[in-house]
Amino acid sequence: MAKKRTAKPATDEPTGAKTEIKPEWNVENVVATVVVPLDGPEGKIDLNQIARKYTDCAYNPERFPGLIMRVAEPKATVLVFSTGKMVVTGLRQASEAEAVVSNVIKKIKGAKVAINAEPVITVQNIVASGDLHVSIDLNEASIIMENAMYEPEVFPGLIYRMAEPKTVFLIFSTGRIVCTGAKTKEIVGAAIEKLVEQIKEYGVVQEPGQEGAGDDDDFI
Repeated sequence: MAKKRTAKPATDEPTGAKTEIKPEWNVENVVATVVVPLDGPEGKIDLNQIARKYTDCAYNPERFPGLIMRVAEPKATVLVFSTGKMVVTGLRQASEAEAVVSNVIKKIKGAKVAINAEPVITVQNIVASGDLHVSIDLNEASIIMENAMYEPEVFPGLIYRMAEPKTVFLIFSTGRIVCTGAKTKEIVGAAIEKLVEQIKEYGVVQEPGQEGAGDDDDFI
């Protein structure tokens, strides 16, 4: 693989170096895992019993080993496994996880399934999307930035793995971004702030009229 090039020399002022970048971003999804300690090494949750009790649950063990439970408020989808482990997705705030899990535990107990221990909740991933409001030269960025990969024939965005804070960005030529891998909202903010500084330092901001055609970030 070709060696990454350093930022443009100071004698050739980077395009967009003085451009003010004001990113906007929002949390789109919070993923949390839950462990509910069960009595004894053979302790299991009877998922069939829960599925029979509630119409908002789906359970087909031949296709997937977990029960899918949808919670209306706060809105989330929960995968419940017989081992007592759960995965919560669809949250917009990490603080909502406790209320969702409490709702799920209540419903499990309502199906006459015994749970006596408190669940342990861990936020695993926060997905945020945003806009830098500037156009990015992805070809140049892929050459200069370490741990960056850009294959426009396969995917229209540049994949950038930031070492610290440890996160992964999808960056599009329009300035749209997706950040994954953070475990707190504060880490997301710090990662995006660092990304902005790097983009300015490397001089990969495009002036109006220079944007490349064919980039597509409609899926965000």
